[in-house]
Amino acid sequence: MEGFTVLPARNGTEALALAAASQMDLALLDLNMPVLNGWDTFEQLSREHPLLPVIIVTARPNQLFPALGAGVGALLEKPVDIPFLVQTMNRLLSEPREVRLARLAGRSVEFAYAPSGTTGAGALDKLGPHSAVKPGAGTSTKLGAGGPSSGPAS
Repeated sequence: MEGFTVLPARNGTEALALAAASQMDLALLDLNMPVLNGWDTFEQLSREHPLLPVIIVTARPNQLFPALGAGVGALLEKPVDIPFLVQTMNRLLSEPREVRLARLAGRSVEFAYAPSGTTGAGALDKLGPHSAVKPGAGTSTKLGAGGPSSGPAS
């Protein structure tokens, strides 16, 4: 990707070693990694590097609420829309540390979600207190571990 230095890891154990040995700004994790899966890798990364934003990329269904509960920065289902990925990366890289810590604590913060089968760069949907996550080019919503929250997303 242009403008980013990528440090690839073949599995979760290598990803953790890279995080320990280098100054990473953001992590992209696939859930289906060998040796140490994505959720276990995320758990250890967030414990050791709580300010490191993490984007989960997966082909697994039904990962939205586990992602919200875990405090990930974004969940993108495969196939990934690259412009939305870059937009999400830039947003996470520029957010204040207080927002990252609030997300890990389960408080309501903006969350990027791109369901499977979405393409293009459509408008971002803001969800209200009784809305469901709707497919779109990417949904950016203010959600905490308990589900949608009212009020505008930041």
